[in-house]
Amino acid sequence: MSNPLLSTLQTCDSAPEWYITRQWGPLGILYCRHTCHYETGADQLYFQDEHTLGLFLSPRPFRFSHQQENHTAAGFYSKGDLLITPADTPLLTHADGNVEIVQIRLKDDFVRTVAEEALSHNSDCLELLPTFQTRAPQIESIIMMLLTELQQEWCGNQLYIDSLANVLAINLLRNHTKTQPQIPLYKGGLPQRQLLKVLDYIDAYLNQEVTLGDLAQQVDMSQFHFGRLFKQSLGISPYQYLLEQRIERAKQLLKQTDQPIVNIALDCGFSSHSHLNRKFRQLTGMTPKAYRR
Repeated sequence: MSNPLLSTLQTCDSAPEWYITRQWGPLGILYCRHTCHYETGADQLYFQDEHTLGLFLSPRPFRFSHQQENHTAAGFYSKGDLLITPADTPLLTHADGNVEIVQIRLKDDFVRTVAEEALSHNSDCLELLPTFQTRAPQIESIIMMLLTELQQEWCGNQLYIDSLANVLAINLLRNHTKTQPQIPLYKGGLPQRQLLKVLDYIDAYLNQEVTLGDLAQQVDMSQFHFGRLFKQSLGISPYQYLLEQRIERAKQLLKQTDQPIVNIALDCGFSSHSHLNRKFRQLTGMTPKAYRR
């Protein structure tokens, strides 16, 4: 998918010093670092079906101005400032200085689905508000976790990405729309029968890509509420549980077989030997090779 921000940066006098981009289902992410003096046209920063969030990470403030529809703002942007542009909204920008930015794009139909499933909210009434140079610690934290996944050598765990995308959508709906709906609270965790069904599913597909949608579908529940109730039941997130089970299976294979570690990594759902090595060390304090010895 072409990215208008990237296209804009590439029209500058020099190419971006560094950028990386990826699409994870309904969520797209781009990280870019650039020294630039540029101006965009209305057709260059325009996403018809995606809401965009720009989190600025530049260590030194820089001059930045932008216009969404009839509203124009200008000033110095610094690290932690957030710019939110609703879908189908032209954005004109002008920057002067060292620009470091993470851009998140959330598909509008995904946000509307979250509104209907998690908040019982009529998505036809959904209107995300343009937001200029604001501070949102929760959104900043989510974006930085997504950036960490982007910068890993593997492609990111889809279950983890799904969870972050849902929380991000909920945060936008609660704090950056005209209606600001309230989240219904469900307590007590998943019923035992439903929990066992989900755990059996994870065990059966441990070596494959498992998404939050796959798990929520097992109990006919919205992804957001499923994640909350699962954590209430076990004290950890679905992603953390999946990771722990993969490590446990890796331990068994390391002890009971002579398979090469790279094969064990793939059999347990990791993307590579180094991916297993890093996660194994995080959870056990040692490498797979040391554990096998």
